[in-house]
Amino acid sequence: MVSGTKPLAVVTGASSGIGYELAKICVDKGYDLVIAADEPAIEAAATKLRRSTIRVTPIQADLATQEGVERLIEATDGRPISLLFANAGRGLGGAFLDQDFHQVQRVIATNITGTIYLIQRVARAMRDCNQGRILITGSIAGFTPGPFNAVYNASKSFIDSFSFALRNELKDTRITVTCLMPGGTETEFFKRAGMMDTEIGTHEKDDPADVAKVGFDAMMRGDGDIVSGWKNKLKSALANITPAETLAEKHRETAEPGSARK
Repeated sequence: MVSGTKPLAVVTGASSGIGYELAKICVDKGYDLVIAADEPAIEAAATKLRRSTIRVTPIQADLATQEGVERLIEATDGRPISLLFANAGRGLGGAFLDQDFHQVQRVIATNITGTIYLIQRVARAMRDCNQGRILITGSIAGFTPGPFNAVYNASKSFIDSFSFALRNELKDTRITVTCLMPGGTETEFFKRAGMMDTEIGTHEKDDPADVAKVGFDAMMRGDGDIVSGWKNKLKSALANITPAETLAEKHRETAEPGSARK
């Protein structure tokens, strides 16, 4: 449980990568934190984040499930949530027909079902007090059909679209919704997705601290979306005018297993 008088921020997927860097920014800005991940490393992250005047409550929970989301909500102890960072996500490399469907379902449950359930639970409370800010981690992958990462890319397309729809529904309130759309970022994502034998998994990536700062600043400005990094901005712009078949073929070249050795 977490109690106190400071504003409260909730960050999911906060054990490492973009989520951890977002949590660091919140600490620096004077927010109490509830941070969540589905792995024990969330405890170590909390230890590193704590300050004498900042409360940091770690929750190890499976946010792919409603039960896990409810555990996270309970940990806020009924305090108003000023900032929600819906950042938890999961990838899965390889050919779709060869994937374990239980793992496919887990990607969908984490990236879509659990994410939007958490957002609904928190945003309803924000609506009751007519204030709050939400940052949803989407991806430029949502602009591109993703052979050998097909379900992940499709899930991010859903999230990118959902964020704009929710933002529009809340346009007459004091609640803002911002979608952060990074490209490849130096996190555990590609290792966990089994993509370390791919070109996209091994090439140079963006610094998660830089991505987090871009996202946090955009959220505080109330922007609708932000693509981090000029190269990703270019990619997203080109995706809007490039045929889907061409985009899919380009993605295949970087995500197909063994492409790192070509």
